[in-house]
Amino acid sequence: MNSLSTLEKPEAAALHLQLVEDENGLMTIEVNNPLATAQIALQGAHVTQWQPKNVSAPVLWLSKKARHIHGRSIRGGVPICWPWFGAHPTNTEVCPHGFARVMPWRLIESNILDSGATRLVLQIIDTPVAQKQLEYPYELTLTLIIGETLQMELATKNNGDEPFEIGEALHTYFQVSDVETIAVSGLEGTLYADKVKDFARDKQKGALTFHSEFDRVYIDTQSDCVIEDKGLNRKIRIKKTGSRSTVVWNPWKQKAAELSDMGDNDDWRHMICVESANALDNVINVAPHSTHVLTVEYSVTNL
Repeated sequence: MNSLSTLEKPEAAALHLQLVEDENGLMTIEVNNPLATAQIALQGAHVTQWQPKNVSAPVLWLSKKARHIHGRSIRGGVPICWPWFGAHPTNTEVCPHGFARVMPWRLIESNILDSGATRLVLQIIDTPVAQKQLEYPYELTLTLIIGETLQMELATKNNGDEPFEIGEALHTYFQVSDVETIAVSGLEGTLYADKVKDFARDKQKGALTFHSEFDRVYIDTQSDCVIEDKGLNRKIRIKKTGSRSTVVWNPWKQKAAELSDMGDNDDWRHMICVESANALDNVINVAPHSTHVLTVEYSVTNL
């Protein structure tokens, strides 16, 4: 296996990888293999772009005003929310959605699979900033398989002698033609907590459609979700394991205008977040010397 720190240029080319440094000193891995292209920021192990070569429009939405600066999260792509989802349960001074998405990560393995897909394994760097927020001994590893589908595996290992609790999500932003003309299926009959209505609970009736601000945590669901987008003539399937919550979010016009990194005008219309998570009732207790794994696979087909 190769790590990016030891790759020579010919080896990187053979692995379809390029390491790019921006004007702020942040590093991005660019993947261009026979099946797909992708970009992964080493800050946050953040997948900012993935597009199979047989798909004409981007699969992931990335804000035109996304911040690519040290210590700030990127708006769009697949942020990693860990080791809590939303606000910290007891400390309001720390970063919402945890620190994983703003911490440095390193590439520890890279190889090409027989299918032609690229496999990357990244691991978070346990900095003093992270240690102040989570004192338990842990190892956090993200495995990516980049091809005609995008597979992501987030593994939390408890290296200590006591259990600890985590909330988590792969907070994925999907590109859509218009949020008011799409539908999301797979959550029918599922109990949800509605953040827009102060976390009031109800059961989902029918497929999800969107006509105003939408922010719900669907509880006790392991089902696949499908985004049906007639405008782009495609379906995006979200298949998951190790996740018992699904979060669906769009800020709508007023809240989008309050977010400085959300984009211009009606950019919010072209995204929907469908997040594979463990949140609220579904937080995870990781036993000593054991590993919890959350996996997702994203695929795109024509309608």
